[in-house]
Amino acid sequence: MDQIRGAYETRDQELRQKFNRSLSFQDAMDDRWERAKRLGFGDGTSIYNSATIFGDVHVGRKTWIGPYVILEGVGGGITIGDTCSISSGVHIYTHNTIAWALSGGEIETQQAPVSIGDRNYIGSQSVIAAGVRIGDGCVIAANSFVNADVASGTVVGGTPARVLGRVEFRDKIPVIVYDNGKVTSLTNE
Repeated sequence: MDQIRGAYETRDQELRQKFNRSLSFQDAMDDRWERAKRLGFGDGTSIYNSATIFGDVHVGRKTWIGPYVILEGVGGGITIGDTCSISSGVHIYTHNTIAWALSGGEIETQQAPVSIGDRNYIGSQSVIAAGVRIGDGCVIAANSFVNADVASGTVVGGTPARVLGRVEFRDKIPVIVYDNGKVTSLTNE
């Protein structure tokens, strides 16, 4: 046990010096790009070791999957495109047991695949329900419950999620144009 603790303490010190971060044991000791390769995900994708994968999950290139994410693809599979950011604590489900539980087990578990396109940002602690399709270039605000499809270029948030605005590009810089007219740049420029 002392050897394991010592290896972690050494790794923790390396991470703090190089990246100014301290990670849990499981995330510090595993290479998240290697894990993505082992799972058959696209080139350049990374997935923290604390993320949990169930069932059929396919992920494209250069996607970042943060710590404590749940990707539950048992009920029809999850497809996530290229260059997405799946923030810490996001849960994506392809089944639910609501009707099953309420009916005393008389109604089958509901299942449907989830599809997430390219270039999407899914905010921390958001939940994506079974059957949802998210287009390309979307922003899902933190702490959202997405239980309906999201069209490409849309910004949604809330519980349940509702449309808040759209993503536009101005001089090649992404901005969020909210329905109330407010515009937020997504860069420091």
